[in-house]
Amino acid sequence: MAGLNVSGASDSKRGEGGVTRDQLLAVIVQEEARVATLDREREAARVRLEALRQRVAIASAPPAVMTSGLPLFPNAPIPQTPIEKVRLFRSLFRGREDVFPVRFESKKTGKPGYAPACANKFVRGVCGLPKVKRGECPNQALFRVADRAVLDHLRGRHVMGVYPLRDDETCWFLAVDFDKASWQDDVVAFIRTCRSVGVPAAVERSRSGNGAHAWFFFATPVAASVARKMGCYLITETMARRHELSMESYDRLFTNQDTMPRGGFGSLIALPLQYEPRRRGNTVFLDDQLVPYEDQWAFLASVPRMDLASVEAIAREAVRRKRRRFESSTTSTARCPCCCVCSRSG
Repeated sequence: MAGLNVSGASDSKRGEGGVTRDQLLAVIVQEEARVATLDREREAARVRLEALRQRVAIASAPPAVMTSGLPLFPNAPIPQTPIEKVRLFRSLFRGREDVFPVRFESKKTGKPGYAPACANKFVRGVCGLPKVKRGECPNQALFRVADRAVLDHLRGRHVMGVYPLRDDETCWFLAVDFDKASWQDDVVAFIRTCRSVGVPAAVERSRSGNGAHAWFFFATPVAASVARKMGCYLITETMARRHELSMESYDRLFTNQDTMPRGGFGSLIALPLQYEPRRRGNTVFLDDQLVPYEDQWAFLASVPRMDLASVEAIAREAVRRKRRRFESSTTSTARCPCCCVCSRSG
């Protein structure tokens, strides 16, 4: 084997070709390190390429028009092949690339949950769950986000989620979760607020069909704290416009943190267009009348991304109105359901 110095090794330890086992292992380690480096370079190149494609699409797209209330790009190319659909999907629902969660059901209780996709998950004597936190397990063999994993999600081989909060505490999207009986009235009111402010939100019916997610996609990564302030502003504006609504169905924002929690990956959200629920009309995107779009991929291709300046402007307005609406007022009975701006922030 070229590049190996085998002099001095005993004959008993030599393998085929006169190379010892230790030397072979050393070469394996070197090659694995080289593969890991190439994988990182490939992922960085893919991200740069996707960003360039988005810039070209935005530059060549016609002005946005109003369709069912949401400003869309009508001539955006609609993905046709599986590769094109996966590419579009990954460009929208982006989070951490080094790990992703998958859904499971407990064999003991039958209850569902999510755990990081790991080659060692539940391997006897190797996996430390549930005693060891997922982010602190020394035996992790986490799977990176890959086209095959997304394709398996769309085809029903597993249900995939995403960790929105990245290592640098930015995010590519914000999602607002509604999951109680009043979700339809609350979502309709919330979307009207978004339209009036000029914020493009995409509504997805939840897996159960008894709730929804409102998604906001960004053209560039946005600080999680800023994105969450925008979400809180839209919630409180909806309450101000519709005093009769308690927004009781509002549950949380994704990402649910401004900063990365120690020993974890941050909050997760299940990805849309799950195969089995989609066949029942769930995990699909809805128009402003809460009717599913006939062509889900055409809709996703036409959804605009918010630029950083627009998100930051709304976040500043949220902070400016904080005391006036929820701290200084002694007569209002409105209660803000958010924690990122109105209740706990100083």
